[in-house]
Amino acid sequence: MKKNIFSVSQVNAYIKKIFINDYVVNDIWIKGEVSNCKIHSSGHIYFTLKDHNSAISCVVFKNYRDFVDCDLVDGINITARGYVSVYERAGTYQLYVQQIKSDGIGELYKKFEKLKQDLEAEGYFLEKNKKNIPRYPRKVGIVTSDTGAAIRDMINVSRRRNPYISLLLYPSLVQGDGAASNIVKGIKHLDSLEDVDVIIIGRGGGSIEDLWAFNEKDVAKCIYEANTPIISAVGHETDFTIADFVADLRAPTPSAGAELAIPSFHETQDLLDKYDYKLNNILNRKIDYYRKSIELNKIKLDFNSPGIRAEKERQYISDLEDKLYRHMTDIINMHKNKLNIINEKINALSPVNNLEKGYSYVSTSSKQVRSIDDINIGQTVYVQLHDGKIETVVKDISNGKWGSYE
Repeated sequence: MKKNIFSVSQVNAYIKKIFINDYVVNDIWIKGEVSNCKIHSSGHIYFTLKDHNSAISCVVFKNYRDFVDCDLVDGINITARGYVSVYERAGTYQLYVQQIKSDGIGELYKKFEKLKQDLEAEGYFLEKNKKNIPRYPRKVGIVTSDTGAAIRDMINVSRRRNPYISLLLYPSLVQGDGAASNIVKGIKHLDSLEDVDVIIIGRGGGSIEDLWAFNEKDVAKCIYEANTPIISAVGHETDFTIADFVADLRAPTPSAGAELAIPSFHETQDLLDKYDYKLNNILNRKIDYYRKSIELNKIKLDFNSPGIRAEKERQYISDLEDKLYRHMTDIINMHKNKLNIINEKINALSPVNNLEKGYSYVSTSSKQVRSIDDINIGQTVYVQLHDGKIETVVKDISNGKWGSYE
């Protein structure tokens, strides 16, 4: 007998038809706790509705968001109305939600908030207790699953940023039973190693149940008591765990945790080049400064040396000699000029000069004749000319001034 062979599409279409024909799942109310809620850029909302034993995928299309009477966030209890159908492309079934009513906060979310409040009251989240992440670590410890995407992402980031920094992985469960104790063992082991400079704990995204190991008090206490700085890199950017609040630094994703822990080799090299350039400039300026100081001190030393001082004194004495000589010369010339002026005055007043001009000097044997009253008729007088003397006897005396005789 020949068997019928169906394609995948035919099987999924057949199963979808079964759902469509079942009146129970065509209009159904389901209650549960919201988990792993994501709002797509298209406006559709995707989340998981769960209880203690099971879960179902849900989607709220954009045109039904007006019928949602609460903000959909992880941890709240809701009652959702819609229909169950098959998503043929993936071969999965899900609840297509058309209406939502809030039923309060879920038990797991309540537990999260209670532990967060208790630890905050005990000082676990205080900024002053957080340790600085080393800027240039030599070895980075990682606590995560050795098979998950998180470790691959962190290795890729590390190799890209700085292949010279060592990574030390402590393989650990990151969800389910025993995950919290595994994470604690990993932190304690890496914290006991002297050459591990920083520890990253983390995993990829998931629901609040998937991430719950990082919400356990034992993990929080171990992070708080560790001596090595710890980066928490759990889930996606919108996911927050207790480990994020206790850790010394929170990274939004595992890849971001590696970015924060591992410095870029090229950026570090550029920084070193910049410091090298700056240091060389400083050293060159210092060298120039001290070279000029040495040259200035040499000039000062030469200027104050005994030989230079003696030469300066000799120059000073020579200048004084020149100054004295010029001064004496000026004085001599001044007196010469004065003497010449006096000589000219003397010459101007000299009787001899007057005699040469045609004047004569008249005297008696006893005195100079200045007036007719000084002589008498018959008296002998002497007339001195410039080239000789005349002796004569006065015959006549007439009154009158020079030039008035007729």
